[in-house]
Amino acid sequence: MKLSISSIHFLDNALKPNTANKFIPKLPSPELIGPLSWPLSLCRFIPVWGFLVMPRKFLINSQFRIARTCYSGTLSACAFIGSLVLCKRIHGLVLLMGFQNHLHVVNELLGMYGKLGRMDDACRLFDRMLVRSYVSWNTMVSGYAFNYDCDGARTIFERMELEGFEPNSVTWTSLLSSHTRCGRHEEALELFGLMRLKGVGPTAEALAVVLSVCADLAAADKGEMIHGIVEHAQKSFMEMKTKSLVSWNALITSYTESGLCDEAFEIFTQLEKSNGYPVMRPNIISWSAVIGGFASKGRGEESLELFRRMQLTGVSANSVTICSVLSACAELAALNLGREIHGYVTRSMIDGNILVGNALINMYTKCGSFKAGHLIFENLDGKDMISWNSMITGYGMHGLGEIALRIFYQMNESGFKPDNVSFVAILSACSHARLISEGRSLFDQMSRVYGVEPQMEHYACMVDLLGRAGLLQEASNIVNNMPMQPNAFVLSALLNACRMHRNTSVTEETAAHICNLSAEVTGSYMLLSNIYAASGRWEESAKVRISAKTKGLKKTPGQSWIEVNKKVHVFSAGKAAQAGFESVYAILHELALQMESEGYECTSWRQNADDEEMNVAVEVH
Repeated sequence: MKLSISSIHFLDNALKPNTANKFIPKLPSPELIGPLSWPLSLCRFIPVWGFLVMPRKFLINSQFRIARTCYSGTLSACAFIGSLVLCKRIHGLVLLMGFQNHLHVVNELLGMYGKLGRMDDACRLFDRMLVRSYVSWNTMVSGYAFNYDCDGARTIFERMELEGFEPNSVTWTSLLSSHTRCGRHEEALELFGLMRLKGVGPTAEALAVVLSVCADLAAADKGEMIHGIVEHAQKSFMEMKTKSLVSWNALITSYTESGLCDEAFEIFTQLEKSNGYPVMRPNIISWSAVIGGFASKGRGEESLELFRRMQLTGVSANSVTICSVLSACAELAALNLGREIHGYVTRSMIDGNILVGNALINMYTKCGSFKAGHLIFENLDGKDMISWNSMITGYGMHGLGEIALRIFYQMNESGFKPDNVSFVAILSACSHARLISEGRSLFDQMSRVYGVEPQMEHYACMVDLLGRAGLLQEASNIVNNMPMQPNAFVLSALLNACRMHRNTSVTEETAAHICNLSAEVTGSYMLLSNIYAASGRWEESAKVRISAKTKGLKKTPGQSWIEVNKKVHVFSAGKAAQAGFESVYAILHELALQMESEGYECTSWRQNADDEEMNVAVEVH
């Protein structure tokens, strides 16, 4: 039984007999099934909408009083619907039925008000309670955490201690969560340390919160603050005497969401090998977490390998797993494997899922199969911004900028307002298709017409657009007039344009910006070094490379891949020839000789190559 959207409006008039009697089916008569069974029968309707539409007069005057346990589902339904009017009426019925001092019912009311963001009402109710339990206190702390009020959570936490209730692991977890949600990460870590000093054993949920804090701090270049915390979190979890599958999954998911794929896989492997009682093995949540984690970090090959392993164990994929696998197929351009996944989706009858539909569009368009992607897009019910953005991105990355523009304007006409992602996609499409005037116009209209303030990614797209067209001075002016400090991606786009058009004056200016960056990126240094080398400025090139090595920056090897016989093969730059691929490298050698015979020179690479790279190159040749 489902609650239709059109019924939400009449629920605000719930408890009105005339409205209720037209909507709900006839409830069983209490005279027919007896006064003891009737409340249980009524409870079947309560979690959805039955209790909400029961006539007020009937509930008050009936000789059959509603059981206390029936209120739990009703209050949860009220919070889910989000109607304060309904919640107030149910609260009134609680008072009229005489349950205002029933601990379980009042705790449910506290939770209901917290989920509705009415912590002032929850506080008044909490203060009037004659008896409070740990559930009462924890519900209040979690309510403040849910509403991003870490100060309120801290206040109720301290009051709890003053009134003789020692905060337990659930309380601490909610308090940690409140500070994390408010962005007060350093305080969250301090609280975690205090929790350990108090001798409260951390739950998997608490460790998950701490790991997410560590990931955010690492992203903010505060790695020194989290030294050892990640290792301690894992050690603490492994030392727990009782672990449930839920706790295993919470930690695995936290690691993957924090970008710590290898650590997540280590925990996942421990779960696979666990021999406790009852025996636990990874379920679909466990598998989806690690598969999605590797896919989101660009490690598609490992993600697909895990998916194959999951299939061998007999665990059926859900929509979350499918989306991750399709994402990996898109990044690896593994079209044949993507088609197989599409077949699985159709057989499993989850092709109507909007998330899966969007993932299929993304996979097909990024793999260059536009006809299939467009067909799914046209037949997709309930298109959202992701659907439109995926289409624009797919066409744009293949240089089909005019089609991307047409879809962009169709999106506008369909009532979808472009967001940040839309503009990154369309500006990038203009850049790849050399649509200079169109890109300029859209960038100008972003804030003025669409109300979207340009962010770092949009400036990077514009610099790339102008730089590719040889308009280096205009691109440089954009960088100099940005309202924020340009990052490595913006500067790399400008540097790449300098390399393409052999412009040394703008190069010098950009080089000064790169040296002042707080977060250095290896690619920018390597690009600058190559520009100097191409101009014959070997001394400057060497200095840049030495500076990069001194700062501990390492060059990430480039990779390419190809799908052959439904298997993805990956080739990495700087690696010796793989076994079985000697013929491939022999052909590459022939191509290199032919390129040199036609006048191609790679002197800048020879000058900048590491000794290891040179040795590998010689070995391949």
